Amino acid sequence: MAALENGAIANPDENRMVGHYWLRSPELAPSNELSDAISDTLSAIKKFTQQIHSKEIRSANGKMFTQLLVIGIGGSALGPQLVNHALGQPGADKLSVSFFDNTDPDGMDYVLAGLTGKLDTTLVIVVSKSGGTLETRNGMLEAAAAFKTAGIDYSKQFVAVTGEGSKLDLISKQENWLANFPMWDWVGGRTSELCAVGLLPAALQGLDIDAMLEGAAAMDAVTRTTSTRENPAALLALMWHFATDGRGAKDMVVLPYKDRLLLFSRYLQQLVMESLGKERDLQGKVVNQGLAVYGNKGSTDQHAYVQQLREGVSNFFVTFIEVLKDREGPSMNVDDGITTGDYLQGFYLGTRDALSEKDRASITITIDEVSPRTLGMLIALYERVVGLYASLIGVNAYHQPGVEAGKKAASGVIELQRQLTTALQGAVGCAHTADELAGMVGGSAELAFKILEHLSANGTVRKNVKTPWFESTYTV
Repeated sequence: MAALENGAIANPDENRMVGHYWLRSPELAPSNELSDAISDTLSAIKKFTQQIHSKEIRSANGKMFTQLLVIGIGGSALGPQLVNHALGQPGADKLSVSFFDNTDPDGMDYVLAGLTGKLDTTLVIVVSKSGGTLETRNGMLEAAAAFKTAGIDYSKQFVAVTGEGSKLDLISKQENWLANFPMWDWVGGRTSELCAVGLLPAALQGLDIDAMLEGAAAMDAVTRTTSTRENPAALLALMWHFATDGRGAKDMVVLPYKDRLLLFSRYLQQLVMESLGKERDLQGKVVNQGLAVYGNKGSTDQHAYVQQLREGVSNFFVTFIEVLKDREGPSMNVDDGITTGDYLQGFYLGTRDALSEKDRASITITIDEVSPRTLGMLIALYERVVGLYASLIGVNAYHQPGVEAGKKAASGVIELQRQLTTALQGAVGCAHTADELAGMVGGSAELAFKILEHLSANGTVRKNVKTPWFESTYTV
């Protein structure tokens, strides 16, 4: 870890460093150029945010921005969503935040419905390091189309967060977007919350990004110590190794006892599983490593799956996250001298003991409150844990060949769809089964069937239903 922080190559596949810890301590970056880039970007984020909040920068129609739409996927959405949900104050935030985090048309329609009549006051941030992430590109195109339909010049309300020279970078400059902020190749998507990816939306929302950075920096300092007993990240990594036999033999169930941390388990799913789920170790040996993460929140899940956790298959360990402070201000008593927050702690401690009675292991992390500082601490803690645990099991935590394989496979499906459509258009009026069409283009019959069913459901092709089902035919 010390070598990585000093600028060692972390990902030989791409010949790049990994330096998310420099984001909260720019002076530790291995060159003045990197230090200045981090500091300058933070200053630019703050200046842009001040200009938006002070109405110095207005929408295309000269109105004050009140809404923020963030378009991204994976780490480009999960981190900002976590922070928005954990720290936001509906009705008090400077901008109300919504997300496109998928290429689901209905999901985008759902979000746009909430922005009906508000697009002329909506600022849009498009986040993609490569600028070629298809889900994000699709969301950008759908959002731009909605702005055009509303008669709004979207370029005056769109902001890019992307790598220098990327497709998105070029588009944003060609179309003269409102602003452009950098992403660096040494920051992975799953560790990008504390760069422009997460800091820009948080600042625009009105959150204290300095406190988030300070919390992360403080955690970094603690987790650099080589005294294991004094290093919470080292302790957690060793606990994971012990609980899973260093082989991912058990899953991790994350149960924050706080509604605001509902999305923390989703955030950790990507951070942990993308970092540790690897087929080969550093020597190239097939090891099929990983650590599965799932969870929701307490005490909701006591009514969902704690029954199985206590009495079913013992294939997990639990991470409880306890928050000491209940709310801002006093709480009413719901029983004599007992508040709703007291009951929440009671359910947490009771569940922990009930699991322990059945030899179900658990780890508890306690924070005093959910605040920008403590959330920054949690983010930095788990970033360090996955790095240390990856070292323990001998895998590279900073590349993700499986993700790229999925993208390539998806491209193959799209190409097969084009071939099937072309084949149908070349035989207008002629109906063919999925099997016949697959044979015509040299593709998989099962994939052809799935694609044709989707096309027929959306009116692109016509389906003639027959029995048995695989004799149904398709035409245009």
